[in-house]
Amino acid sequence: MPKINRYEDINEIDREAKKDYIDRHSPFVHCEPSATAGEAFKVTVKVGNEYSHPDDMDHHISGVALYNKDTKLAEATLLAGALGGQGEKGNATVTFDVVLTKNASLVAQSYCTKHGVWESDAVSVAVA
Repeated sequence: MPKINRYEDINEIDREAKKDYIDRHSPFVHCEPSATAGEAFKVTVKVGNEYSHPDDMDHHISGVALYNKDTKLAEATLLAGALGGQGEKGNATVTFDVVLTKNASLVAQSYCTKHGVWESDAVSVAVA
């Protein structure tokens, strides 16, 4: 199993020194705090909050996946060049429509072809 990088696993001193590196690889989950059971619910995952990731052939974000606890809900594959190509930088952003039936704890993972898997903090969604 590949190592999963998490923002919280990096000590505070390294976090500040490597802030741009950590941020540009980390996925961030954006959604409403509540959903209606059985109805489509939009969840946006953005890789990088303050910093953009390279979009080179040998170094790019190639995938984003969304989980509810241990269950994969959705996945998107991104090809090199999707954000402008060689020498360009961008924030991979994917919006998923998912259907939730009970309270959820959403976590996203992004995959960098050079630096592996990165995981977001969990976001709680109350389902009524």
